[in-house]
Amino acid sequence: MTNIVLNAIVLAVVLAVGVPELRHARRAPLVWTAVHLCVLTLVFDSVMITARLYEFDPAKILGVYLWKAPLEDFFYALVAGVAMPALWVVLGRRRRVGPVVAPGEGAP
Repeated sequence: MTNIVLNAIVLAVVLAVGVPELRHARRAPLVWTAVHLCVLTLVFDSVMITARLYEFDPAKILGVYLWKAPLEDFFYALVAGVAMPALWVVLGRRRRVGPVVAPGEGAP
């Protein structure tokens, strides 16, 4: 399986689960976060590849590069930009579900 197929599957699953959780979220911060993550990916992947910290198997990637970073690496930034805010919403909702205890009162 090539990296693009694996990345597309993971991104599709994260979008299917994350987008409904983020339906009421403001879009601008999510887009801004994704843009920043992609820029950081572009810079740091290119630096690490130039320093030969890691290499990609040419048979597993498309061969499309932005600076030195392969296109497939940007999927991780997009997944993080959707999955982390969605997880934050889900975990925040779970925390509010329990019984409300007034300040100064202990749990039974």
